[in-house]
Amino acid sequence: MKHVQQQYISKTASQLKPSGIRKFFDLASQMDNVISLGVGEPDFVTPWNVCEAGYASLESGYTAYTANAGLLELREEISSYLLEQFSLQYSAESQIILTVGASQAIDLAFRAVIDPGDEVIIVEPGFVAYAPAVTLAGGTPVSLETKAEDEFKITRESLEKVITKRTKAILLCFPSNPTGATMSESELKSVTDVIEKHDLLVLSDEIYAELTYDETHYSIARINGMKERTILISGFSKAFAMTGWRLGYVTGPEEIIAAMLKIHQYTMMCAPTIAQHGALEALKSGREDLEKMKKSYRQRRNFLVKSFNNIGLSCHMPGGAFYAFPSIQATGMTSDEFAEKLLEEERVAVVPGHVFGAGGEGYVRCSYATSIDSLQEAVKRIERFVSRHSSQA
Repeated sequence: MKHVQQQYISKTASQLKPSGIRKFFDLASQMDNVISLGVGEPDFVTPWNVCEAGYASLESGYTAYTANAGLLELREEISSYLLEQFSLQYSAESQIILTVGASQAIDLAFRAVIDPGDEVIIVEPGFVAYAPAVTLAGGTPVSLETKAEDEFKITRESLEKVITKRTKAILLCFPSNPTGATMSESELKSVTDVIEKHDLLVLSDEIYAELTYDETHYSIARINGMKERTILISGFSKAFAMTGWRLGYVTGPEEIIAAMLKIHQYTMMCAPTIAQHGALEALKSGREDLEKMKKSYRQRRNFLVKSFNNIGLSCHMPGGAFYAFPSIQATGMTSDEFAEKLLEEERVAVVPGHVFGAGGEGYVRCSYATSIDSLQEAVKRIERFVSRHSSQA
């Protein structure tokens, strides 16, 4: 019967690989005394006033669907927030959709713009869901490999090399998951003429926009000529510690947003109502909590990166997000071997870099969205692990 059932599964679905991130998280959950630097979500709980707003919405009877695009009041607040924080102006009525996390926004964007045969450039190392989302939408993902010597940023030369006649779009994620790389205004401007020359659409995943530590985040949509060809994706999971609320949003050109809304109507109806009320409160009064979390992340980042370099695991200073991406090449192990042995021998969970695509092999992703005490203990264990295996070598 199992063989009979298998024949009904589509080739696309059968060929998808399970998430490499979840693999190590699941292994770690079966062990005792594990310090997890694996899963990318804040260790902070959602601020209490945001939770209260969710409770209050239920008590007030807001348990029905909202408009397909989401609560107009929340879209208006997002519109004001984007203008105030990032100097971006979008219409609440026609250019913003509330989605079930930023992940749904990415899925909607690809399904709205990709036709069979279209190629989409994915900057890698990059989030594990990007390439599969392109495939599921009928497109072909094409890797643009970034390198440590470039601080994992794209260059005009590297971009030109991967563009073909079938290239339709490029997906950017800065600050980056997994490298923490950021791109400044001047660095983004250095590649926009290539994007314009080849008439590419840009999908800009800016879910970590608020979590930058050395420079203020600059959106590619601010650059002259880019807003008209950019779909900007963000949400509340990372900055406001609301991962489980599953609320994101997407903004962009009206025609593309309208196409995405049609798909959203048929596949999701609307984002969760309680989450929308919570997000409204987060935007109105959550800035102080955000700054406190950001201050803590910066402290942890500085400690972890310095520690890795002291241990002998070369690590660039990430400008944003909450990930360090140290090189483990000095150990002579593959990223899989390093992650598996570290978990087995020292009970520290990290994610092997190869799961993030081209250029990720030889690195591991370590989230510093955990307490400083846990990070200090994790560093002790990693140092012991590296020292032991270096001696054996």
